[in-house]
Amino acid sequence: MEIELLFKIAAVGIIVAILNLILKKTDHDEQVVMLNVAGLVIVLMMLIPSIQTLFETIRDVFGLW
Repeated sequence: MEIELLFKIAAVGIIVAILNLILKKTDHDEQVVMLNVAGLVIVLMMLIPSIQTLFETIRDVFGLW
């Protein structure tokens, strides 16, 4: 796994955590939930190419298709 990808995921996590704290202090609980879901979706979209590469490697190793 590329180290850049890990840094990007960590950056998204830090930003979401800071915004999470700010929104909780201002009693915006609904926005906190949406922020967490948005952060999760962003990270999953960043991981899609790596997951695709993993499945292609598994397919090649086991000779599927």
